[in-house]
Amino acid sequence: MLSEGSAMPRHCAVWGSPIGHSLSPVLHRAAYAALGLRTWTYDRREVDVAAFPDALAGLDDTWRGLSLTMPLKEVALTAASVVDATARDTGSANTLVATPAGWHAHNTDIHGIEAALLVAGCVDTTHALVIGSGATARSAVAALAASGTRRVTFMVRDRPRPETVEQAERAGLVVDAVALGDWPLADVVISTVPPEAVPGLDAFPVTDRDESPLTVLDVVYGHGPTPLQRRARACGWTLAAGTDMLLHQAAAQVTLMTGRPAPLDAMATALAALVDPEWGTPLPTPS
Repeated sequence: MLSEGSAMPRHCAVWGSPIGHSLSPVLHRAAYAALGLRTWTYDRREVDVAAFPDALAGLDDTWRGLSLTMPLKEVALTAASVVDATARDTGSANTLVATPAGWHAHNTDIHGIEAALLVAGCVDTTHALVIGSGATARSAVAALAASGTRRVTFMVRDRPRPETVEQAERAGLVVDAVALGDWPLADVVISTVPPEAVPGLDAFPVTDRDESPLTVLDVVYGHGPTPLQRRARACGWTLAAGTDMLLHQAAAQVTLMTGRPAPLDAMATALAALVDPEWGTPLPTPS
């Protein structure tokens, strides 16, 4: 391992498939600049599940950390020598940090979801609707349980994944499920699936609540608002930004990878230049 005072290069990156849309390099590079880490680099790389073991084995000891997005959040656990409690509980890791003992797996998505909901004013929730039941849905469940939510409904095509139901029940949540396009009224809706996979938006519930507004968080960000975000706003819901989730989970990653407090203001400023202030979604990339 390299000492913190060394001028030797250190490398980090975000891996996943697809990966070209990722804004993680913007956030991490802004953090390195603010921290004066001139020899640190952060890039993106297209890596799928099949390619992951060889790609990881090919890294040398200048590598400090990896951010992992879909579809690598579960396979990352198999590569870790140490798995922290939240990653173990959710069966999902979005962060690998190099240590003398090997790769240490973490889940900072939970912190990102908690922060995004808090920024949107989403507090004191009782009932949550989570669209999907995969790795990111389990992070959502952990965040909701930590905030005091008591009931979660999964909207899925067939039935929720057993490991996701078990995790929610371990957290003390009452669990049920509905079919895709069936919209029970909940305090908060968190979508963890691709935007085009969310059906039946014509039936999305309307609200006129002024206090304790109902909130939607679409964690799969892309360029411009998603159909769910547009419909939810038209129905009177408050939007939590997926880019706020990205910012706060990345800040936690920076701290884990560098060993220094993340410069959140500098990271937020870099992100704001690329985000539509009305929707909180990334602006189209100039051609």
